[in-house]
Amino acid sequence: MPTVEIRSQDMTVDLVCHRFYGRTRGTTERVLDENPGLAAQGPFIPLGTRILLPEITNSPTKATRNLWD
Repeated sequence: MPTVEIRSQDMTVDLVCHRFYGRTRGTTERVLDENPGLAAQGPFIPLGTRILLPEITNSPTKATRNLWD
């Protein structure tokens, strides 16, 4: 399981997920589950905090349908 260390100010879990996974949907919750107590530290992650990033597979995208087709 990869680990990242926070080295810049004003980092949030959402921002870490967006940079690492390329999305936040379904990833933020998993990261918070893997890192107990992380949410209690507030919205901005303190410098030097190490975060475990679970392996998350991409879920299949839902098919869309246009109303005008």
